[in-house]
Amino acid sequence: MSFSQALSGLNAASSSLGVLGNNIANAQTVGFKGSNAQFADVFANAQVGLGTRVSDVVQDFSDGNLESTGRTLDLAVSGQGFFRFMQDNQVVYSRNGQLGLTPDGYLTNSSGARVMGYGLDDPTAVSPKVQRGAQPEVLQVTADEMPAQATSQVDMTLNLDARNDAANPPNQVTLANGTPLDYHYSNNMTVYDSLGNPRSITVYYQKGADNTWTGTPVLEGVAAPAFNLAFDTNGTMTTPAAGGMPQVTFAGGGDVDDLQITFNLGGTTQYGNESTTSALTQNGFTSGALVGISIEEDGTILRNYTNEQSRPAGQIALASFRNEEGLRPYGDNAWLASTESGGELLGSPTSGSLGSIASGVVETSNVDMAKQLVEMIVAQRAYQANSQTIKTQDELLQTAINLR
Repeated sequence: MSFSQALSGLNAASSSLGVLGNNIANAQTVGFKGSNAQFADVFANAQVGLGTRVSDVVQDFSDGNLESTGRTLDLAVSGQGFFRFMQDNQVVYSRNGQLGLTPDGYLTNSSGARVMGYGLDDPTAVSPKVQRGAQPEVLQVTADEMPAQATSQVDMTLNLDARNDAANPPNQVTLANGTPLDYHYSNNMTVYDSLGNPRSITVYYQKGADNTWTGTPVLEGVAAPAFNLAFDTNGTMTTPAAGGMPQVTFAGGGDVDDLQITFNLGGTTQYGNESTTSALTQNGFTSGALVGISIEEDGTILRNYTNEQSRPAGQIALASFRNEEGLRPYGDNAWLASTESGGELLGSPTSGSLGSIASGVVETSNVDMAKQLVEMIVAQRAYQANSQTIKTQDELLQTAINLR
């Protein structure tokens, strides 16, 4: 008569309750993944088995629900992938994206692990580019002020009224040197010099011979060399042709560089309608101080400045594994890669099979509380039944001992 089967059942039920208890304890842990105990019978070439054992504890990596927090630095992976962190000088992986920003600009979780991803080609450049696919590194959001950028291109689309009489311009302006300038239509724009000072430019358009116009750019009363426009009989601009847009130089003075601006008038027409400007943009801006960061779906971290410009600080990378169940739990909502999981497959969010990053939300635990409670009842009944087996065998053994 053997007690080993019942004892193994008690141990298995106890282990199952331990797994269930851990799942329930972490039901509110962001990014937590529940586990399931798997059992196997013990059979050693005997007619009656020797009981059971816990053969494995398998992690469940199904997605949890996304819950809105409204906090920019709360991140969640929508789909496949893990955040990559540097913690205690080793790489760990997590689905918990509750981050904070340290005074020196590192994005860290509550355990101090730093988010990793793709850095910039030139962090000091005015318009740096993310080095996607490069060696991942710990990301840092610098608080440096953005330098000014002088305007080098103005894009505008006009319609110049074909009904204007070239011999009788209706308007006239006097330049700073006292020279009068006739014109039929004008549009004004603000540009920026090399120090980020806003400067006002007005372009005056005067009709000449049939289907021809002259544009005279004037910077604060000082005229630059004029450029010519020509149209065909259908109102389509033929001069300047695409790729040959006029470049105008304005003298900067002692404290700023000369302004060299290309005027791109692509799409400009000459129809028998009122002269209008339908689009006008320029690429210059003044300097700006950092006011905050935002994170895009593809993991790009954007630095937002007071001059209404945004520049990347890097891109958060995601890692996936051929066998997620083979990841080794590390604690603090993190896992380590192992031989069972295989090597990491690293990439940008939204690329390939990797999911996207959602900002302002977190991924809740994937533990189903109702299911855990039902399984707890089953484990409890199994424990009680195995205890009853021991009790019955004890009674039988006592009966045998009492035989005279």
